Amino acid sequence: MRVTVVGGGVVGTMHAWQAVERGHEVVQIEREAEARGASLRNFGQIWVSGRAGGEELGTALRARELWERIGALVPALGFRANGSLTPVRNDLERAVAEAALARPDAAARGYKLLTAAEARAVNPALRGTYESALYCERDAAVEPRTAQLALREQLSKSPNYTFLPGREVREVTGPGTVRDDHGDVHRADAVVLCTGAWLGGLVRELAPDLPVRRVRLQMMQTDPLGEPLPTSVADADSFRYYPAYGGQALDHLEAGQPQAPVAAAHRMQLLMVQRADGGLTIGDTHEYEHPFAFDTLEDPYEHLAEVVEGFLGRPLPRIRRRWAGVYAQCTDTRRVVHRQQVGEGAWLVTGPGGRGMTCAPAIAEKTANELGW
Repeated sequence: MRVTVVGGGVVGTMHAWQAVERGHEVVQIEREAEARGASLRNFGQIWVSGRAGGEELGTALRARELWERIGALVPALGFRANGSLTPVRNDLERAVAEAALARPDAAARGYKLLTAAEARAVNPALRGTYESALYCERDAAVEPRTAQLALREQLSKSPNYTFLPGREVREVTGPGTVRDDHGDVHRADAVVLCTGAWLGGLVRELAPDLPVRRVRLQMMQTDPLGEPLPTSVADADSFRYYPAYGGQALDHLEAGQPQAPVAAAHRMQLLMVQRADGGLTIGDTHEYEHPFAFDTLEDPYEHLAEVVEGFLGRPLPRIRRRWAGVYAQCTDTRRVVHRQQVGEGAWLVTGPGGRGMTCAPAIAEKTANELGW
């Protein structure tokens, strides 16, 4: 079988990976020289802890298995089973963590509620003020800025794989056939469009009523911390954002402890991961209203720095990078991804939201299975 994958981000690359792994001939087309969207501008977290139960958790857990397997084949991914800690500071926050432990799927996530001393034993860098911490053993991480490069280097070892950068697919011209802006026609048995947050142009023509929206976020990265941060770290505002924590305890937290005004205004939570060079990737905000701002704002960065310094018990290293990114999210946020046939032999796969890095391997596996690859 011949497969054309349109899009060089993590979702597209994982579709290419599935097809090559199953012995098919693959051409992957990317409109930039390299992918530059949300697949690079994220935490690199394989984030199981906050996922909704059912299909979403199942997809995340399966993806976690696949990431670990691929990471063993591609060490440059920087896969590490680092787990995560969410420090809590009071009874309202701890009650949400305790409710998470009571979930029937808590064991599958690897949840434990640790005392502050136990949390510091797991992550000695967290010397600040908190009373306990929710630990999730199943969370993991990769290096987002280099993951696609590492995956593609491995794919390129196969004679069945071809990468074509700097080409924008303009038209589906027939069954399994697309034309790019160089005028070249690519014929295959199946075309999978994994265009990320690029929802205009050809995507709009093929799926004018696409139930997907774009979301913008701000993040930052610091100089090296100077010591290991063994786990990913979240704050209790992440309880408000991730569906796994919904319930009466969260309702009480919402009622009794409003978010800080800056955090509420920018729909914020803290997520933090240490990169291979020792720096910290820290975020994030969520903006849903269009048109998006073209600039980044300082108030969210200042808020995040304050929260991080409270957990670390020390000043944050110098911030050396700030950026914004945009990802695509299904308008029905309970859906893991939007998968739609948009022509004979052509499918569109988009809208995983903030789950893209986490779930991409399992999303691609499901596409391959459904299409009979």
